[in-house]
Amino acid sequence: MLSTTLVGRYRRSAAVVATATLLAAVSACGSSEDSPSATPSPSAVASASATAGVVGIRDPWVKAADTGMTAAFGTLVNDADTDVTIVGAASELSPMELHEMAMENGKMVMRAKPGGVVVKAKSTHVLEPGGDHLMLMNVKQPVRAGDQLTFTLTFADGRTQTFSAVAKPFTGAQESYAPGHGASPTPGMSMSPAA
Repeated sequence: MLSTTLVGRYRRSAAVVATATLLAAVSACGSSEDSPSATPSPSAVASASATAGVVGIRDPWVKAADTGMTAAFGTLVNDADTDVTIVGAASELSPMELHEMAMENGKMVMRAKPGGVVVKAKSTHVLEPGGDHLMLMNVKQPVRAGDQLTFTLTFADGRTQTFSAVAKPFTGAQESYAPGHGASPTPGMSMSPAA
């Protein structure tokens, strides 16, 4: 059961996420909502943060999950003249790690991302199933479609940024995370968060 503080935080962030989602939909002009991996242009940024942050975060979402692991996704937008590096992520719902998908011994595996997530200057970096993502290692309670979750990113220079994301159902190609996050359940296939 969510604590009263968490429920209040989730409800307060609902208006922020709804506004950001509406702005993203208007700026995308016809992009498919079923394609969370579509790469938006940096000039049409709709940040889901309550305040201006180090990076813009477009279309943030979390895969709904009953137990175990899941992940957060979205498009990070850096309008600054210098690169920024995300070195950590945190949530009250679960311990978190920055992850990537990579080939290892002929198999696609999920692993911690060495050096963090770099968002190049005047560029975007997509967090998506089968690619870089913010991994929730062991959710304390089910994450249901429509839930609002709050995350805090930590940058290499010590700055932090909080943002909210909505949980969505996502089946992808029916892959699932193995209990030990370093091994792929199906050789040659990328993995999506398990329900």
